[in-house]
Amino acid sequence: MPIPPEPGAFPSILIVAALPEELDHPGVLHTGVGKLNAAYALTRELQHRRPKLVVNFGTVGGLHPNLAGLVEIRRVLQVDMEAEPLAPRGQTPFFPGPFQLDSGTDGVVCGSGDRFLTAMDPWLLQHGVEVVDMELFAIASVCQREGIPWRAFKYISDHADRDSETSWQAHVRGGQELFLKRVGELALAPK
Repeated sequence: MPIPPEPGAFPSILIVAALPEELDHPGVLHTGVGKLNAAYALTRELQHRRPKLVVNFGTVGGLHPNLAGLVEIRRVLQVDMEAEPLAPRGQTPFFPGPFQLDSGTDGVVCGSGDRFLTAMDPWLLQHGVEVVDMELFAIASVCQREGIPWRAFKYISDHADRDSETSWQAHVRGGQELFLKRVGELALAPK
């Protein structure tokens, strides 16, 4: 099997991951966990570098038992802004920006919020959320504001249940090779 390319080999693509445990390769911007850390790190990086594409990789909790492996994200929703009655859940009060962002690709719907989900939240299912993470909404929001396209690939490490912590720890590195193969295909695709 061929060795996956190093992410830094494609200067027009900025690869972003929360933790080295998720993707440990040179050239990856590691933001830390959570939306605030992700927004801050990506904004600082974009002050020095203007990629043609930002690609996020990380782990997610799957909300459906039939989902497994590496998935691409087509839409991300902010799920932990709860400011009712000032705004519906997911929407930031007094901010006209969207509370869901589309990548422009096919894939699954990701709910993004600053909590590690260990029990089902009915609101997520009502809004079509299929996987959950803790950084993607911030990354997509920064990209949208900066006019930079984004894509996201997530590896399902757990099923957002009472076993999530143990499952995440066991599978946190599981998607690296799959992702590197996919980003290599992206970089070599005709423009």
